[in-house]
Amino acid sequence: MGQKLFLLFCWLFCILVVAAFADVVAGTFNGFATDGSQIVANGNVATTSMLFIVEAVALGFLLRYGKLHKWVNTAIAILLLVAGVAVGLHAPVFISQGTWHLVIFAYIFVASVVPVWALLQPRDYLNSYLLVFMIVAAVVGVLLTNPSINLPAFTSFYVEGTGYMFPILFVTIACGAVSGFHSLVSSGTASKQIKNEKNMLPVSFGAMLMESMLAVIALIAVGSFATGEAAAQGYTTPAQIFAGGVAGFLAKLGLSCNLIFTLINLAVSAFALTSLDSVARIGRLSFQELFLDASIEDDHMEPWRKVVTNKYFATVLTLVLSYLLAKAGYQSIWPLFGSANQLLSAVALFALGIIVAVQGVKKLLAQEPAKAEN
Repeated sequence: MGQKLFLLFCWLFCILVVAAFADVVAGTFNGFATDGSQIVANGNVATTSMLFIVEAVALGFLLRYGKLHKWVNTAIAILLLVAGVAVGLHAPVFISQGTWHLVIFAYIFVASVVPVWALLQPRDYLNSYLLVFMIVAAVVGVLLTNPSINLPAFTSFYVEGTGYMFPILFVTIACGAVSGFHSLVSSGTASKQIKNEKNMLPVSFGAMLMESMLAVIALIAVGSFATGEAAAQGYTTPAQIFAGGVAGFLAKLGLSCNLIFTLINLAVSAFALTSLDSVARIGRLSFQELFLDASIEDDHMEPWRKVVTNKYFATVLTLVLSYLLAKAGYQSIWPLFGSANQLLSAVALFALGIIVAVQGVKKLLAQEPAKAEN
């Protein structure tokens, strides 16, 4: 019973994540402002992101069947990345946010049911270079420009539309603190892409350290704006505000503010789309496992059980509910997502603690000093 409740919670949590991130991405791709004017930066990001999907499929087949040296694969990936960015900067696509919702969910459906090597893995491979560029650019900008924090450190214990500081303060940065979402990703997708189990610690723990650093950089970027300054410059989504802050840092070093803004915005949207790839698949798997019974073989399943454990049915149901929730907007979803994320992380730590205790790892660790003395 406990396993079923946990899987149900995981599935509902994945619906929250898909809805929140899909709305953020659609807002980043939205080609029109409220007054009907075109948003060129968003159009550039949208074009490049769609090209990345096509390039990722081609790269996936190349990696699987090409049998090329890893440095050749890396060179090809970087060339595809640069080509996609170049085309996107010169050929923006202007589509409304509502239409982008439909496009994004259609993409998520495909990404959730095809093999990992065909889309998810090569797309992550391409996006990793963008994410590294984003983090390096943000760190360099902060260190060299030494920006000041212009927003007040404290206003009140209650924020209109958000609620009281406790507990929302501890769930605001979500993945930058302790993340249940990452526990699902590391067990559901990352583990399938690791050649050696010894690599899990530097990959997973190293990723969380980078998340924490990125959270600090994000706080600095947002805090560098004065009250109302971001909205006055047309930055309305979290991705745009973060990209605008980093672009402002690097503009002081003589770089093109518009180019940096577009690239950082692209990196953020790529990160969000990558998260959507993973969490939609995890949601589908959680729903399927919810109705699986180890004592029943596949050939002897009841008709209804075969339906609900079908990957296409599970994916469609998960995405339909996520789409309906996404129409409410990320601002309505994010506090609930953050709370669920921290709760899931606590459950994951609790479960891992039990596993460690059952396997007697503590006893083994206690014996290590004695072995060293001998």
